[in-house]
Amino acid sequence: MDRKEKQTPQGEAAKILVEFLEVAITSIVFLKGIYPNGAFERRRYMNIVVHRAKHPQLREYVHSAVHGLLPFMQKGLVERVAVIFFNNDNVPIERFVFMVNVNQSYGSMVEEADLQFSMRSFLIKLPVSEPLTRVLPRGCRWEITAYFRSLPERSTSKDADMWIPTDTKQWQQPPLITPIKSMSSEPLGVQLYLEHPSLNEPTP
Repeated sequence: MDRKEKQTPQGEAAKILVEFLEVAITSIVFLKGIYPNGAFERRRYMNIVVHRAKHPQLREYVHSAVHGLLPFMQKGLVERVAVIFFNNDNVPIERFVFMVNVNQSYGSMVEEADLQFSMRSFLIKLPVSEPLTRVLPRGCRWEITAYFRSLPERSTSKDADMWIPTDTKQWQQPPLITPIKSMSSEPLGVQLYLEHPSLNEPTP
């Protein structure tokens, strides 16, 4: 209890955000049908039913990737977190993008219940957004990618060594963007949208 009371507003908001992203990303992977339904189990989170990965490696990948962002979230260095799905040529065909902003000037106590209530709406919106998504080809793969506003110097932060530059192929044309849900509060702002390749995107 004492440790929670001493945590900064940015630390508390980032912690809530990271826990939410772990659940939301798992929900997206379930929604896309990458794995059999039996690879997930139903759990309650924020008083709604969500899906949790049963396979230890899948669960650990999502957990470690998202929780590894916590120190960067607390400093406001993370701009976006994306779940990217690739075709068999390793070209992105769909991105679920969370644009995040932890307010570095917010100085009041974070009302956890109010923040969670706002973020709960994302988890309700996700299943009904399925018609906006693309059907994935068999054998596709996916990954979690973070986009940073800036990175701390490796010499001053051991956390920087956890992340490496991505070699993911990028679209040459601006993507088609479909908004799904957004929220804005003083301690934290989150937007979720879909990105698809432009109709003019060259094929590989």
